[in-house]
Amino acid sequence: MLDIDLIRKDPAAVKTNCANRGVKADVDRIVNLDNLRKQHEQRYGLLKQQQNQASKQIPTEKDPEVKQVLIADSKRLRIEVGEVEKELDKVKADLRAAILTLPNMTHPDAPVGSDAGANHVVRRFGEPRVFDFEPKDHVELCLSLDLADFEAGASVAGQKFYFLKNEAVLLELALIQFAMQTLIRRGFTPVITPDVARVEVLEGIGFMPRDDAETRQVYTIADTDLCLVGTAEITLGGMHRKQTLDAATLPRRYAGLSHCFRTEAGAPGRDTRGLYRVHQFTKVEMFVFCLPEQAEAMHLEILAIEEEIFQALGLAYHVLDTCTGDLGGPAYRKYDLEAWMPGRGEKGEYGEVTSTSNCTDFQARRLEIRTKVAGQKGTQFAFTLNGTAVACTRALVAILENYQNADGSVTVPEVLRAWVGKDRIAR
Repeated sequence: MLDIDLIRKDPAAVKTNCANRGVKADVDRIVNLDNLRKQHEQRYGLLKQQQNQASKQIPTEKDPEVKQVLIADSKRLRIEVGEVEKELDKVKADLRAAILTLPNMTHPDAPVGSDAGANHVVRRFGEPRVFDFEPKDHVELCLSLDLADFEAGASVAGQKFYFLKNEAVLLELALIQFAMQTLIRRGFTPVITPDVARVEVLEGIGFMPRDDAETRQVYTIADTDLCLVGTAEITLGGMHRKQTLDAATLPRRYAGLSHCFRTEAGAPGRDTRGLYRVHQFTKVEMFVFCLPEQAEAMHLEILAIEEEIFQALGLAYHVLDTCTGDLGGPAYRKYDLEAWMPGRGEKGEYGEVTSTSNCTDFQARRLEIRTKVAGQKGTQFAFTLNGTAVACTRALVAILENYQNADGSVTVPEVLRAWVGKDRIAR
């Protein structure tokens, strides 16, 4: 949530930021609602004071007529206080809802653009593989090697669900172990998180579970205030909700394992078929709580870990500095890793496999997460960062398509062989 003082101080900058991100938000209405909130609070305080004064006089008043007047005044003031309090609560709710529509401010060096075409390539690793045979896409490989059953998934749970089978299961478990072990060596605390979270936690992280059903990206659970999480970022971010963290313990690094559920509204097409864009997948997520002065270095550290993982997997990729129009609402700056996937498009394309975002104090404000330096007065909001260590389905797509052989088999990346138990997957 943006600081209301910032919105009042420089509404033009907030409006420009929204325009650069392609977000429609009524900044003037927010300022007007905040003015109205202040007026109601002043009115409420004055009436409450008058009510308290009248109430204190009643027990000591000797004159019966005066006492009846005081009782009548106290009753009238109590009713007025209740009415103003209702109006104040409504204005506060409207103000909060309006502020929740605002995205975070944007890093001054982030590329400005309206869509993914404006993303800037920071660097590349490896070269796309050139095949001396006609390569298959991952769907063909899954079917020929009996690694997934998409028809059974659709029959049991609907389109974009699937069953993983045989060595694909071992590959997913290997990816989880490899990612977790990599993060533990880097000082991350391993966590298995709930797969559900309260609506207020999702809103705190920056998801909008109350959006229109046609655009909502998360599943809500009927007759509850719970949603299925789209990422462990939600649950990890909510771990320290309404807490004050000792600055000496920061940064706190967490590696969260969870299932992820996404409606993927409005995302059909050939390049989203198979395992690339699904309703459920397993992911190892990095999440960091830190001090403001630690955030930039932490962001680069998370990116370096993502690169380390995909370099170890032997996959060609490039790093994108994400443009303003492609940033998520909470992100101040975001880097994406896109791995080469021979089965995408007509002749192969890069496809997103990880992202990492510096969310500054945007999420911590919403979730009321503060930091305290020993011996210093007051507190400040924490900074939060997140990053994908490995999203299993996307990683499986890249591995299967890049490591396939002319005979239809797939070579297992060397770093995963100890967990998979073999170096080659064949029918």
